[in-house]
Amino acid sequence: MGYQQGLSGLAAASSDLDVIGNNIANADTVGFKSGTAVFADLYANSVATAVNDQIGIGTQLAEVQQQFSQGTITTTGQSLDVAINGSGFYQMSNNGTLTYSRNGIFQVNKAGQITNAQGLQLMGYAANAAGVINTAQTVPLTVPTQNIAPAETTLVGAQFNLNAQSAATVGTVATPSTTDTGSLVSSGVTVSNPGQASNSDAYTITFTTSGTTPPVYSYSVQDNTATPTPAPVTGTYTAGTAIPLGTGQSVTFTGTPGNNDTVSVANTNFNQNVSTTYNYGNSFTAYDSLGGSQTVDYYFSKTSSGNWNIYAGVEGSPAVQVGTATFNSSGTLTSVTSTTMPSTTTDGVVFQIPNTDGSGTPQTITLNLTGTTQYGGTTGLNSAPSNNGYPAGTLSSYSINANGIITGTYSNQQTAALGQIVLANFNDPNGLVDLGNNEYEATAASGQPQIGVPGGTNLGFLQGGAVESSNVDLTNELVNLITAQRNYQANAQTIKTQQTVDQTLINM
Repeated sequence: MGYQQGLSGLAAASSDLDVIGNNIANADTVGFKSGTAVFADLYANSVATAVNDQIGIGTQLAEVQQQFSQGTITTTGQSLDVAINGSGFYQMSNNGTLTYSRNGIFQVNKAGQITNAQGLQLMGYAANAAGVINTAQTVPLTVPTQNIAPAETTLVGAQFNLNAQSAATVGTVATPSTTDTGSLVSSGVTVSNPGQASNSDAYTITFTTSGTTPPVYSYSVQDNTATPTPAPVTGTYTAGTAIPLGTGQSVTFTGTPGNNDTVSVANTNFNQNVSTTYNYGNSFTAYDSLGGSQTVDYYFSKTSSGNWNIYAGVEGSPAVQVGTATFNSSGTLTSVTSTTMPSTTTDGVVFQIPNTDGSGTPQTITLNLTGTTQYGGTTGLNSAPSNNGYPAGTLSSYSINANGIITGTYSNQQTAALGQIVLANFNDPNGLVDLGNNEYEATAASGQPQIGVPGGTNLGFLQGGAVESSNVDLTNELVNLITAQRNYQANAQTIKTQQTVDQTLINM
């Protein structure tokens, strides 16, 4: 027995204790991978050819092997914390020098760059202003600080149920009693519309007759607002025409009906300020190309069974008829016709609204009614309206999905891809050089990095709002610590024994 074996054993046991101590010290280091001391025996070269009487001269540390097993994933709730579940490393840039790490704690610096605690920039694929990711090359990822541009409203989708049992509002506002006695001559039929805007309504009289010659009616329009009261405007009524009425004006029809004739007087115009002239009204917000907004009101007025007029206009301005909708006997929408503009859709009405903020005007909007029904029951929305327009927005938060795509959420409730994190893998991860700070550097032994998106070939997925804990098993490490301590003591004992033998020789 010689001192060489004992000394090498002490050195090996000391290295083993160092490795175990380093593992224990990094039990709480995010992304840390534990090491294992690997040893090899030593033989003197002078006796290398002897095969039956070789005596080793000790041991040596062959390598410290990294254990790249998966660590526990812990949720943090931080939007830029991200854990790798599976194989791979984050690629980091240190002023152009690339390193690799499993530590997924990131933040945004004042320049909008995504960095780790040491200031190294996270690498990935950039996204343009439209959220399209460019996978041609990896670049340091940045979070844009500018507002997301507004989008002009061109399409609004809404589903309604229009009550099939609702009374028609346009064409049946006033219906006089029928007569077969000629009493209409003495009493007449009077229709008034107090409180309406001038020339906002018109009335027509319709009739059926049992005779071959329709009766002739006269009309008299009286203005009740002027003082003194002017003489009424009179004339002979022509069936199917309209007589405009202004504020406070009324019309009286006179004539001699035949036996069993019926007479009705009807309002032929819609008025958004009179709820009796429509069955249902709602509104949506229209955004222009500059992000300006204005409320657009729209209304449905039933004209007859299965037939509805559609009116629309900017809030504060008169609404006009923009289309009609027709339903079949099953309550299914069969056609929508635009009355102010040509339409290329069968289920949408197209109209225009003016803008006054410098954006393009007029603004063309399609109100898509796909899925609208006419069933007996409550009139109202079946689903919330959709709107392809939105105002400008500022970035309020971001998230990272399993494939590494960083998605920004803006104050206008829009989302956009900001970039995509890439991962790198190696043929031999143990060939990486540990630089400290949870950073590794590629070498010839590790091979070239294989870059790809998370979830790709031989690459793990990402979990946002979480980190990968150290893979150190404290229980195993404490047991290993006891074993290494015993090894150190045993090697020390071999030196002490050799010393005793030497002393015996000296004392002879």
